[in-house]
Amino acid sequence: DKTLRVWDLGSMEEKACLEGHNHWVTSVAISRDGKTAVSGSWDETLRVWDLGSMTQKACLEGHRSTPWSVAISEDGKTAVSGSDDETLRVWDLASMTQKACLKGDGGPINSVSISGDGKTAVSGSWSRTLSVWDLGSMTQKARLEDNSECAWSVAISEDGKTAVSGSDDKTLRVWDLGSMTQKARLEGHSKAVGIVAISGDGKTAVSGSNDETMRVWDLVSMKQKACLEGHSGWVTSVAISEDGKTAVSGSGMSTLRVWDL
Repeated sequence: DKTLRVWDLGSMEEKACLEGHNHWVTSVAISRDGKTAVSGSWDETLRVWDLGSMTQKACLEGHRSTPWSVAISEDGKTAVSGSDDETLRVWDLASMTQKACLKGDGGPINSVSISGDGKTAVSGSWSRTLSVWDLGSMTQKARLEDNSECAWSVAISEDGKTAVSGSDDKTLRVWDLGSMTQKARLEGHSKAVGIVAISGDGKTAVSGSNDETMRVWDLVSMKQKACLEGHSGWVTSVAISEDGKTAVSGSGMSTLRVWDL
């Protein structure tokens, strides 16, 4: 509906409706201090929002197609967005300017995540690969072969040592970003895995799928802890609280679900 909604998870009530985009909102990220949000849209722009005053701070232009994913560094100074135009854009949220345009291995970029220290980003694309990026030198560090039709989603642990990706082949893959190798392949979903998030301590991942379920994974034992049912449509997004106790998911049926992990 072209809007963002801000929710109070104590009262479970809507705090604000943010208007500015003129097409579907495809992605959103919140800074660690909770003061800033960045959203991407089919209108080919990113919007930066002040969550104190609930107003738009800036409109970031540069992508030539839809930015499907956006992430904010832990210090709130940098945002990275991935787009259908096959690029990653790195943004300075102080000056509201573009710092770099990074080109990967071809294909639309569906997902991006930034490590806690803001030094590394990982992106997933239609090219069946994950790209690991050094945000200091703005160069590609490694290319990880996913070997599925598409890497729909990716998340990085806060310490930057582990990434988890979700794919068209119904699986999740766990990656060691030190050795740039695959640690595990997690099976359980019956359809494509469209979204994944990792808890602050890096021990738990939560994934959402077109099979209308969420799965909770133990990243130490590499086993499934739970299958969460409730949505009646594709699970399109998921986020985990910093303490790892709560998850919030969105679906194609216009609802958000709040989960006790």
